[in-house]
Amino acid sequence: PRAPLRINQRFTVENSDMSQENSSTSRVYKFVRKLKYGCNPHQKFAAIYTLEPETWKDEKDADILSDSKKASQMPFKVLNGNPGYINLLDALNAWQLVLELKEALDLPAAASFKHVSPAGAAVGRPLDETLAEVYDVDAKALTPLAAAYIRARHADPKSSFGDFVALSDKVDEQTAKILKREVSDGIIAPGYDEKALEILKSKKSGKYLVLEGNMDYKPPRNEYREVYGLCFAQKRNDKVVTKKMFENVVSKNKTFPESAVIDGVLATICAKYTQSNSVGFAQGGQMVGVGAGQQSRVDCVKLAGSKLRIWYLRQHPKVRGLKFKKGLPRVIRLNARLSYIDEADMTEPERKAWLQNFDTPPESLTQKEKDEFLKGLSGVTLASDAFFPFRDNIDVASKYGVKYIAQPGGSTRDKTVTAAADEYGMVMVHHGVRVFHH
Repeated sequence: PRAPLRINQRFTVENSDMSQENSSTSRVYKFVRKLKYGCNPHQKFAAIYTLEPETWKDEKDADILSDSKKASQMPFKVLNGNPGYINLLDALNAWQLVLELKEALDLPAAASFKHVSPAGAAVGRPLDETLAEVYDVDAKALTPLAAAYIRARHADPKSSFGDFVALSDKVDEQTAKILKREVSDGIIAPGYDEKALEILKSKKSGKYLVLEGNMDYKPPRNEYREVYGLCFAQKRNDKVVTKKMFENVVSKNKTFPESAVIDGVLATICAKYTQSNSVGFAQGGQMVGVGAGQQSRVDCVKLAGSKLRIWYLRQHPKVRGLKFKKGLPRVIRLNARLSYIDEADMTEPERKAWLQNFDTPPESLTQKEKDEFLKGLSGVTLASDAFFPFRDNIDVASKYGVKYIAQPGGSTRDKTVTAAADEYGMVMVHHGVRVFHH
């Protein structure tokens, strides 16, 4: 067995507010396993460690001492596959997201992660006939958990290609069958039915990563990480997002219905685990556009809006009615439909390759037809990880059917931003909680 990895840092002990500049603490890590490599193949050394109970040997707070027993456990167990560094970053962020969604909304929850941000997230609500057709599933055969995942996957299916999946509930056979057909790197869930586990273990020629989340694990109160040789410490962001946060309506229109509250909770929790700056659009219990990692907040809105636009136009009758050559794989048909939506942007070689998917070239979807169809987009909820500094965010959001907005507030221009929302008849909530994530 390997000796524990002992790290002595000049930081305060776990139970303090980190205000004692000259205090120090020891953090003792136990080697768990090597990983394939780090972020890139040339970063040969990569491993994960758990905290040893010795980390808290000088702790005086009885509650923290009690929690330390859970904090020194592994947060998951590997049931199949060989995890990579980014796999586990995705898994641990996605896992926290779905657990918080389940706690806040009491519904099965799913997240589809890529590069440490959600491509989509959703709760388990039934699909209508149109969405079932667009998502290529039999709505009647879906369990609530399967519906949550298919919704999360199809918020932005191009970005979800090769995703890491998190599910809040024990995985049933139907959900496993949905997962089996998708290109995905791995999954974390609290448990698996016997048949579901068998199905998932067979993915990727037996290499599909299957993790079982530890429901007894409780993370430490403070978190530490190194950047360029410097160790950073902060209190973990354990702020709980609840429906009650959505009661402070600051707009003239005060009607914020339960459906919008659910979407607001969903989009705010999603933002909490999205690289900042971030915003998200939600409708019907699923994310329908995530704008992640932009330096300008209005660019986040534009990015998320572009994804929402594509999500909605996938429901256009001409997109759904495309006639493909027989035998084309489902992923090829999906990508061809996405290309069709913006056919005018294709280069000539790109268009030539795209036409190979059809026996007869399809009639184009005109800009006029798209604009007319997009007029039906309404009742969308927008959430932001921080305040909107200018009204331009609201102006852009108005182009994407946004009716409800959830944000912390706190800008010097709050009144101007709220006035802009009033101009569009939107309902705006200030919940007071910033959720930056880096």
